[in-house]
Amino acid sequence: MEIVPVRYDHPDAVTLDALVQQEYLRRYGDPDITPLDPAMFVPPHGRYLLAYDGGRPLATGGWRVQEDAADGYAPGDAEIKRMFVVTQARGRGLARRILAALEADARAAGRTRMVLETGTEQPEALALYASCGYRMVAKAEKFGLYRTYDDSRCMTKDLAPAA
Repeated sequence: MEIVPVRYDHPDAVTLDALVQQEYLRRYGDPDITPLDPAMFVPPHGRYLLAYDGGRPLATGGWRVQEDAADGYAPGDAEIKRMFVVTQARGRGLARRILAALEADARAAGRTRMVLETGTEQPEALALYASCGYRMVAKAEKFGLYRTYDDSRCMTKDLAPAA
C-alpha cells in the first residue's frame, strides 16, 4: 500500500470524490455542496493524498488552509476534507494512515490546528477522529458551511510544533 500526493483534479481523485458524494447522498439525502477547488490543496496551502494498492485507488483525504473568521475558523487552521475509503478496503487502517500523513504535512506547513466537520450519520468517522485525539467543539464554536445544521459535528486537534 502506497500513499501519494496528487492534485484534487487527478482522475483517480475525481473517481473517489464521486464515490464519497454517493456515500453522502445515501447517508444524508444530499451531496456535500462545499465549494472545493484543486488550487486549495496545492502546497503550502494544502495537500491531497490517495492511497493505492496494486495501482488501485482505495482511499483519499486532503487538508486546506481555512482561516475565515466569519465561518468560525482561526489563524493557523487546516481543514480536513474528503476523507474516504472504498467499501472493500475499510477496516485496514487506511483512513488512520492518511489522517496521520495529513496532520504531519499540515504541521510541516506551519498549521497549528486541524479542524473538520462530519455528521451524525457517519459514526465510524466520529469514532476514528475521537480515537486520533480530535475533540468535539461546542455548538457556539462550530465552523464551516454546515455549522448551523443539527446533524453537523465539528472537531479539532491542536498540532504540536514540528520538532
